[in-house]
Amino acid sequence: MTELSLHRRRVLKAAGGSLGALTLGSSLAAGDSTQRFIVDSKGLQNDDGLEIVHDLSPVDLLVVRATEARLDDSRAAFVSDRRMARGPYQPVRQDRFEYPEEGTDLFGYQWDKHDQGVPEAHEITRGEGTRVAIIDTGIAAGHPDLDGQVDLDLSKSFASDEYGVGEPYGGAHGTHVAGIVAANDRRDGGVVGSAPGTDLVDLRVFDAVLSSRGRQDLPPEYWGETWMGSVIAALVYAAEIGCDAVNLSLGWTWEMRSEGWGEFWGRVHQRVGNHARRRGTLHTHASGNWGESLQFNQDETDSSQTAGGITTSATGPVGFDPETGNYEEPPYSPATYTTHGVGAIDLAAPGGKGGDSKYDNVVNTVAYPNFAEDGAYLGTDYGYGWFAGTSMAAPQVAGAAALVKSANQHYNSNQVRTTLLRTAEIPDDYEKKYYGRGGYLDTAAALQE
Repeated sequence: MTELSLHRRRVLKAAGGSLGALTLGSSLAAGDSTQRFIVDSKGLQNDDGLEIVHDLSPVDLLVVRATEARLDDSRAAFVSDRRMARGPYQPVRQDRFEYPEEGTDLFGYQWDKHDQGVPEAHEITRGEGTRVAIIDTGIAAGHPDLDGQVDLDLSKSFASDEYGVGEPYGGAHGTHVAGIVAANDRRDGGVVGSAPGTDLVDLRVFDAVLSSRGRQDLPPEYWGETWMGSVIAALVYAAEIGCDAVNLSLGWTWEMRSEGWGEFWGRVHQRVGNHARRRGTLHTHASGNWGESLQFNQDETDSSQTAGGITTSATGPVGFDPETGNYEEPPYSPATYTTHGVGAIDLAAPGGKGGDSKYDNVVNTVAYPNFAEDGAYLGTDYGYGWFAGTSMAAPQVAGAAALVKSANQHYNSNQVRTTLLRTAEIPDDYEKKYYGRGGYLDTAAALQE
C-alpha cells in the first residue's frame, strides 16, 4: 500500500444506532463454528435450549447458538454458521490521497463518474426518494462528503462488538463503497457519488479493527471478521425497511462452494433473494478479485441467479490522465484480477484497473478508525483514496439502480434490474465472459430509456 499523508480530524462523539448480534465479511477463511448454526425453522418442533441470535422469521430461518446434539434432536435442517476473514473481496490495491485543501474539486480524478455520464444523469434525477443499504465495515457518516447522507435511525450493527453504526469501525472499505453510491455533489470540492439524493443505510457486519489501533499498514487479516449468518440477517433487515438496493461488496458465493454447504445454502440464498425481490429490494454483488472463472451448478448459485440480483465484474482504464481526461485503454476494459464467467456475471462496471497507476483506480471517500489499547474509540481520520476491486464495481451498479428507481417510482426491483441489463452493451474486441448476461453498465443510457 502506498502511504501518503492523511489530514487528521478527530471525531470524539459516539455513533448512534441500534445494536445487533454478530458479524460477516468480504470473504473467506476461518473454520466452522461449533456453537453457531443456521436453522430452517420450518422443521423446528421447539426452540428450548436454543439461544436465538437472529430471528429471521420472514424467511423461516434462525441463527442460533446451541449444541449440535440439541439441534439433532430438533429434527430441523441446520448447518454450522461460518466465521470469515476478509479475502478475495479485499481491494487489490489501495492508495491514500493527500487530503486536499477544503474546497478542492476532485471530480476530475473520477473517470468512473465521467464515463458513466453521471453529470448528465443528475439532470434527470439525483436518486431522490430511494434508499440504499451498505452491508460492509461501517460508514463514516461524519465524512464531509457523506455528512447528512446516512440515515442513522434506520442504520443497524450486526457486528459482534458494541460500537454501533455511523463510524468506520471495521475499516475504510465501507466508507469508500458508500461514497461511490452517494457522496454529496452539492458541496464545494470533494468527490461525487452516482446517486447523492438517495438515503444511505449503514448495516455494519464487520467487527471493529481493534488490533490496528489506528495503524493503516496492517494486512487484510486484521481488518475484522464476521459471520455468514449476520450478513443474511442484514439482508433480511434491509428488505424489511424497504431498501431499493443493497450493496454487498463482500460476496457470498465463494463460501457456498465449500464441501457440504451447497444444497442447504442454496435454499437459504434463494429464500433471502426471493424475499428481497418480493419486497422490491435489488441485491448488487461483487464477483470477487481472484481472477478466475465462476461456474455454478444447481446448488451453487447466488441470489442474482435465483432471485433477480446483479453480480458485477470490474473494469478500468490504463493510463488515465486527470489533467486531460485521456487514457491509453478505455474504462470498460476488463481488470485482470476480476472474477468472471458468462453464467455468473450480470454486468461489468468501473472498479479500477489495479495496476501501477493509482489514477486508473477509483477515488472516493475513506475514513480510518483509531482505538486505544483498551479498545476505547478515539475517532476517525477522514480522507480520500484510490481503491481497485469488484468491491468498487458493485456500488456503481447500486447507485445506478437508485437513479433508475428514482426516475421510475412504479418500477419493481426486477424492472430496475432489467433496465440496467438491457441498456448495457458488450464492448467490441473484448470477451463476453467479462461482461456476462448484460454487458458494461451504462448509467446515463438506463435513465434515458
